[in-house]
Amino acid sequence: MGLVERICYSKFMSDNLYSLSFSLAPGVGPKGFQNLLKLAGSAQNAWKGSSSDFKKAGVGKVNFAKFDGFRREFDIREYLRKLKRARVEFIPFGDKYYPERLKKIESPPIGLFTKGNQKLLIGPQIIAVVGTRKITSYGREVTENLVGELCSSGFVIVSGMALGVDGIGHKSAIDNRGSTIAVLGCGVDCPYPRENEKLYEEILDSNGLIVSEYPLGMPANQGTFPARNRIIAGISMAVLITEAAEDSGSLITAQHAVEQGKKVFAVPGPITSQMSKGTLKLLKQGAVLVQSGEDILDALELKTQNLKLKTITKNLKLSKLNKQEAKIFEVLENEGRTIDEISKLADVKIGKLSIILSEMELKGLVRSSGGKFSASFI
Repeated sequence: MGLVERICYSKFMSDNLYSLSFSLAPGVGPKGFQNLLKLAGSAQNAWKGSSSDFKKAGVGKVNFAKFDGFRREFDIREYLRKLKRARVEFIPFGDKYYPERLKKIESPPIGLFTKGNQKLLIGPQIIAVVGTRKITSYGREVTENLVGELCSSGFVIVSGMALGVDGIGHKSAIDNRGSTIAVLGCGVDCPYPRENEKLYEEILDSNGLIVSEYPLGMPANQGTFPARNRIIAGISMAVLITEAAEDSGSLITAQHAVEQGKKVFAVPGPITSQMSKGTLKLLKQGAVLVQSGEDILDALELKTQNLKLKTITKNLKLSKLNKQEAKIFEVLENEGRTIDEISKLADVKIGKLSIILSEMELKGLVRSSGGKFSASFI
């Protein structure tokens, strides 16, 4: 039973109900909510506070008046029905599914509206992959390759579902049978941008997750994206920028990560490309240079742990392969190759090889990206 239903049916869920109400109310915001919690001890007590109580929490008269008008008229039961119809859950601050990393940032969200697999939020290995909307062929290739490697090492990929690097990051995670989280700068029931509406459905169909701190129906605007970026950084253990211009919004995400004490990774690009100026700037400022997924594992001190998992999974998969499949798997173990290269190295005719590769891909033994096949370890 989800939180929305638990709120409906249990008298013990009242504080979560008030947290939900605060997330919808004007005039307070995440910072004000945290101040009120400290003063009042609970969301329920805070909701019932006076003007002077709110003033102590830093909420002025004008904003208190907006809030007070809202709480007098708000019908929480009607909103719960809307959430249920939209199949959306609400995770209040302090809930078991509210990410520990996110709790520690400055002004954490009052709560998170979610659609999909909430368990992804509490996984140990979550990494943000962000960058330019105007992605080049180089940016696409490095994003696909790195996301493929990260998924093979058990990472959950989080991004903002924007055009360009964000969208490629999500899609590559899905194509590699990995997990992905999209953090939106609008309501979770509002796929944005419209060009990524199909991707939105694919994320949900692949047991992924859509997240936002904004209520149902809220449209995106210029101010919601920087706030969205702090959540992307907040739920992640590190941030990877694969391609970015000097004024890219992904640099805001990188800055949030730095402020949160997390590592920032950047991929070097051609010095002649405008789309590399942002990543080159980050590298000059101390970001970790990335050429492969192993660079990230090394920097996060995860290499040994992931190599063990990779070896166990590899051995299990190899034990189930026939002689020809094992040869193909061996050819693809260390790098991606084209079908022509595989045919020569494995000594299998292309017609037969195409059939074998299709079968191996269906079994999750290999993956294809950018015209190349590579071994899939997880």
